[in-house]
Amino acid sequence: MAWYVLAVSLHILAACIWIGGMVFLAAAVLPVLRRPAYQSVAVPLIHAVALQFRWIAWTTLGLLVATGIWTLHFRGYGWAEVRDGSLWQGGFGHILGIKLVLVALILAISAWHDLIVGPRFTQAALADPGSPRTRRLRRAAAWVGRLMLILSVSALALGVMLVRGAP
Repeated sequence: MAWYVLAVSLHILAACIWIGGMVFLAAAVLPVLRRPAYQSVAVPLIHAVALQFRWIAWTTLGLLVATGIWTLHFRGYGWAEVRDGSLWQGGFGHILGIKLVLVALILAISAWHDLIVGPRFTQAALADPGSPRTRRLRRAAAWVGRLMLILSVSALALGVMLVRGAP
């Protein structure tokens, strides 16, 4: 039981860090950097913050995946149930399947944001802050961030449904 509690606790902590980090960036850091007084440092600062948060974010995402698998193991599910399809049966299995699709989307979109959209925006903003390309990439990065937050909160809600027995 102690290992199960540890797995669930780490899972919840990782979710708090992942979602809390996104909310903090969107609600505190970015609004401050939009102020005229910070325009000259906004792009280098958000780039530095993003690079610092990136390793935290990917660590928490990895921890979420690992502790999610670990928690399923403690609940009596293993690879045999995945292969024979019994894991996906009933309300629990359906909710878990939807949650895992969301997790896969979050991982893919996060990689796309970190490896493509973010670096392209930074490069464009440093080269020509007012260009149409920079504005387009800024909007894309903002929408990707919003989408990741919505998907993450949705995965959190599904996780609550799984442990509270709400099919």
